[in-house]
Amino acid sequence: MIDAVPTPTAPLKNRLLCMVYEAMLLFGVVFIAGWLFSTLLQQRHALALRHGQQVWQFIVLGGYFVWFWTRGGQTLAMKTWRVRVVTRDGLALRWPRALLRYLLAWLWFLPGLALAWWMEVQGSMLLLLPMLSAALWALTSLLDPDRQFLHDRIAGTRLVLGAAAKDPREGKPISDQSNPQT
Repeated sequence: MIDAVPTPTAPLKNRLLCMVYEAMLLFGVVFIAGWLFSTLLQQRHALALRHGQQVWQFIVLGGYFVWFWTRGGQTLAMKTWRVRVVTRDGLALRWPRALLRYLLAWLWFLPGLALAWWMEVQGSMLLLLPMLSAALWALTSLLDPDRQFLHDRIAGTRLVLGAAAKDPREGKPISDQSNPQT
């Protein structure tokens, strides 16, 4: 049995700044994925195959996050802000839990997007309602005793500071994946 390592929760400021940086990095991922989709399927108009491209982007983003979360628990933005995702027990994520966390993380925006669709809003309200939804979701961390976001609580994950996760197969702390000697 592997003992859980007490790990400090990443501060809300670090987590939110990490998300802003992640959004900037994801612009490139989404751009390349969209370019590949458009080129390979010879999309001639932006509205042609729109729903197919949305599904493709959803899958690409899911693959991006699940890949990084299961290999060291950090995306590039998370490494920059020293944030790591682990299970409640401090172990590294396996792909089913990482996938669940990815799907639940969409709850940051889906209520606002659904409300915007239901109200048939246009213009700046299309941006304002999802942003309001995200702000309210972030505030749910203040209700949690460990200051975790609601989707992390439901998925059984935690956002912690630094390299605090243990590999469940070896029981050793996970080191930086780029340096196998540590």
